[in-house]
Amino acid sequence: MFDFLVAQADSNANLTLHRGYGPVHFLLQSGDSATYIMVDAAGVRLSDAPLADIVDFTMAATVESWAELLKPLPKPGFQTLSAMRRTQNLVVTGDMTKFFQHMMMLELMFSNLSGDGHDDTGSVDSPAIEPVTGRYLRLWLDGKLHRLYFEEAGEGIPLICLHTAGSDGRQFRHILNDPEITDRFRVIAFDLPWHGKSSPPAGFEADVYELTTDSYVGVVMAVADALKLDKPVVMGCSIGGRVVLHLALRHGARFRAAIGLQSALFAEDVSLGDPQPEKALHRPDIHGGKLAGASMAGMIAPQSPPAERWETMWHYMQGGPGIFLGDIRYYFKHGDLRNGLADALKDSPCPLYLLSGEYDPSATPEMGREVAELANAAHFEVMEGMGHFPMSENPQLFRRYLLPVLDKIRAA
Repeated sequence: MFDFLVAQADSNANLTLHRGYGPVHFLLQSGDSATYIMVDAAGVRLSDAPLADIVDFTMAATVESWAELLKPLPKPGFQTLSAMRRTQNLVVTGDMTKFFQHMMMLELMFSNLSGDGHDDTGSVDSPAIEPVTGRYLRLWLDGKLHRLYFEEAGEGIPLICLHTAGSDGRQFRHILNDPEITDRFRVIAFDLPWHGKSSPPAGFEADVYELTTDSYVGVVMAVADALKLDKPVVMGCSIGGRVVLHLALRHGARFRAAIGLQSALFAEDVSLGDPQPEKALHRPDIHGGKLAGASMAGMIAPQSPPAERWETMWHYMQGGPGIFLGDIRYYFKHGDLRNGLADALKDSPCPLYLLSGEYDPSATPEMGREVAELANAAHFEVMEGMGHFPMSENPQLFRRYLLPVLDKIRAA
């Protein structure tokens, strides 16, 4: 079943480079059969007997689960190794540090992440300047002066876009460049403090970044106030999809509408934690950026174009040390709405529009539907062929779901 790994290991220069970080010796358990694999600079070797004195880790799944992963179009929860771990269809035991150190290489070897890399979202025949303006906003947040970076395009109803954990506003570049949106909406995408081009405040070297509900709500309201936005629409994804719920609860009258992408009342870590996420994401012996990128591969639908998939992962690979970790503490802990507060969403003056990707193992369609029913949402829809990052992983497909929602908001 795993003979393809020998050829796959030579499939691209990036994977060949990762092989050189070995050697790594692991066992693949497929039902009752076992395959030992050794990966090093020389290549990949397979055997039905151990190839070294120590087996670093074991990856175990049923025969059916492995077969599903290897299909050209796996069903949700089987698109990558990390997706299988999150949905508990793959069990990894042994030296987890070794596993996390080599996770990007393993995803490249096993998962259907390859493609021609062509960006088919549009091309130009000559150099062109995009109609997007980037500027810095100086403002005080929690008693510290910040220099916050934001981009905007278009005119009309303000549309604030909130990026996912560990990433930045580049995730919304396709929306910023979509004239069908910017002809009617003033699109604004800012990088959270410590993210992207928003540098940490002075003295950050003695601090530890951690996002909380109060700080997240505070920065969104501070930006809206500083830019003097009148009844803006707020659209957030992942942690942004969570905070739009908090905004609707705390400041519903200030917003024309809230659009939640991958919104859920809570999230639980069932893949990175061994036993805590920080053990893997913020350690000197594990490349946090590569681990974050590899982990996010499992949150993306297999139908997504390779160029957009890898750009989405690249944003995660560029995050500052500890930033992704600080964000997911909000996602897993501070922003949890299983405390009864979410019951008041149905009484919020802010209409709620929810879109959930069918391939997201973190904020599943079922979790999105739960929010929609609790909040009596104005709109809920499952986006077929979409994962956790609709605006960046498959922007052309996403706009088919987003444009009708924006039409409804504008008409209302």
